[in-house]
Amino acid sequence: MSMPEREFGPGDGPAAKVSVSLRTGNIRAVRERVGARGFSAYVDAAVERQIERDLLEEALQENEASGPIPQSMRDEAAELFRQVRSAPELQGEDGWRGHEAG
Repeated sequence: MSMPEREFGPGDGPAAKVSVSLRTGNIRAVRERVGARGFSAYVDAAVERQIERDLLEEALQENEASGPIPQSMRDEAAELFRQVRSAPELQGEDGWRGHEAG
């Protein structure tokens, strides 16, 4: 009897090998940025960011369905975004590239 597969949220769980098709230009661009050894981590981080964006977009659409978002909340969100972008760990020559997924 096999154990049921545990469900993991975005950004969690062990690495698993999958096959994906990417455009040749994207493959070249990633390799130029991170080399062959960093390819998987780079793609994993990109997928995780896209999932976060998708979830944020879905949340925004749900909120907007109940009426306009007050300007004070928009201002608060913009300030939070500025704080995250200026976080010390994202500064320096590596920026986002220095952060591996996981």
